[in-house]
Amino acid sequence: MEKLLQIWHSSGIYQLETGQAVMMVVGLILLYLAIRKNFEPLLLVPIGFGGLLANIPGAGLADPGGALYMIYQVGIETGMFPLIIFMGVGAMTDFGPLLANPKTLFLGAAAQFGIFATLLGAVGLTSMGLMDFSLADAAAIGIIGGADGPTSIYVASVLAPDLLGPIAVASYSYMALVPLIQPPIMRALTSESERQIKMVQLRHVSKTEKIAFPLLVLILVAMLLPDAAPLLGMFCFGNLMKECGVVDRLSDTVQNALINIVTIFLGLGVGSKLSAEKFLNAETLGILVLGMVAFGIGTASGVLMAKLMNRLTGGGINPLIGSAGVSAVPMAARVSNKLGLEANSQNFLLMHAMGPNVAGVVGSAVAAGIMINFVGG
Repeated sequence: MEKLLQIWHSSGIYQLETGQAVMMVVGLILLYLAIRKNFEPLLLVPIGFGGLLANIPGAGLADPGGALYMIYQVGIETGMFPLIIFMGVGAMTDFGPLLANPKTLFLGAAAQFGIFATLLGAVGLTSMGLMDFSLADAAAIGIIGGADGPTSIYVASVLAPDLLGPIAVASYSYMALVPLIQPPIMRALTSESERQIKMVQLRHVSKTEKIAFPLLVLILVAMLLPDAAPLLGMFCFGNLMKECGVVDRLSDTVQNALINIVTIFLGLGVGSKLSAEKFLNAETLGILVLGMVAFGIGTASGVLMAKLMNRLTGGGINPLIGSAGVSAVPMAARVSNKLGLEANSQNFLLMHAMGPNVAGVVGSAVAAGIMINFVGG
C-alpha cells in the first residue's frame, strides 16, 4: 500500500497544479490552430508541443538540465537561432517586387512605427507606476510590433535577457496569428472600393540588380548602423547565395534542411517558456498586451501610409498591401492577397504585397540596430 501511495504521489496527475493545467490547454489550443485551422503550422506545432512538454508535472524538461532548457540556452539565449533563421529567410526572399516598385519601401518603413510607439507607451506606463520596465525592456518589447520573431529574440537577448522568454512567445504567437489579427484592422481602415483597386503588372528585374541589391543594402546600412549588421548581414548573405546562382547546393541547404532543423528547435525552445510559473504573471501578460498593441499599430500605420500614397500618386496603389509592411514573411503578404481576392476575384496582390513585406524585414533589422545602438549604449 505504501508503495502504491509513493507511485501515486510521484505521478504527474497528483503533482498537477492549476497553472500547469491552464498552460497545457493553451498548448493544445495552439496545436488546434496549427492542425485544424492551418495557422502557420511550422511555428505553432513545435511551440504548442513544447508548451505541453514544459508543463508536464515532475518531468522538469524546462528546468535547468532538462532537454528544453538546453535547447533554449544553446540556441535562443545566445542569439544563434535567430541569425540562422534570418539567413534562411534571406535565401527564400525575392527582392524583385521591391526593386520593381521601390515606392513600397515607404510602406515597410511606416509599419515599423508600431515599434517606436510601443516603446513610448511602455515607458509611459512605467512612469505612471502601472508597469516596471526599463528603457531597454521597453525597446525589446516594442520590437514585437515588427512581427519578426528572430529579430525580437535577437534584440531581447541583447537588451533584456530576463524578458526573452515572454517576448519570444509573444512574437511568434502574433506571427502565427497574422491571419486572425490583421484582417479586422485592414477592413476597418479601408473602403470596399479601395480594397478592389487592381495594381499593374510589375516590371522585370534583372539578375544583376538582384545580386547587387543585398550587397548595397548591407554595405550602406551596416556602415551607418553597425548594430544592424548581424541580422542584416545574415539576411543578405542568404539572399546572395540564392541570387548569385553559383552555390545552389548551399542555397538549397539553407532554404530547406538548415532552416527546418533550426525552426524545430527554436519552436520547442520558445514553447519551453510557456511554463506556468514563467508565463502566468502580470509582467508577461503586460508584454503580451503591449506586443499586440505594437503589432496593431504597425499594421495600421502601413495601411494608412498606403492610403496616403494612393491619394498622392493619383490611384493605383491598393491600401491592403500596406499591412504587409510588417515583417511576417510571407504570411502578411498572403493576408493582403486574400482580402484583395475577397473584394475582387481578379485582384491578385501577392507579388505587390511582397515588396513592402520584404522592406519590412529590412526595416525591422534597421529598427533593431537603432534600438541596440541608442538604448543598449
